[in-house]
Amino acid sequence: QVQLEESGGGLVQPGGSLRLSCAASGPTSTTYAVGWFRQVPGKEREFVAAISRIGSILRYSDSAEGRFMIFRNNAKNTVYLQMNSLKLEDTAVYYCAAHSTPDGTVIVTTATAFEYWGQGTQVTVSS
Repeated sequence: QVQLEESGGGLVQPGGSLRLSCAASGPTSTTYAVGWFRQVPGKEREFVAAISRIGSILRYSDSAEGRFMIFRNNAKNTVYLQMNSLKLEDTAVYYCAAHSTPDGTVIVTTATAFEYWGQGTQVTVSS
């Protein structure tokens, strides 16, 4: 069973950048497709970005496209979310999630399809 831990959140001004990390631990921590989601109080968890197990396939939400970049370093068992040109509406708790798959090209974007979740990291965009 994989365990996920997010880090890198914080307070940033509009237009700024943050890089979130999702560190995975466990005996098979590289055999997962990974996604990033975010949630604000009173709203459903929202898909942000996803990456296949071998990193060859990426997906982004419309709001993330062109501003955020997801990538992974399987040697370090870590998936990253580089967030640029941050906006006030990007404020949320960001979660990473993992879906076990032997297929390196599988991409998952639906929250209910992920078996494992981290505890989340707060991102606040404010002037």
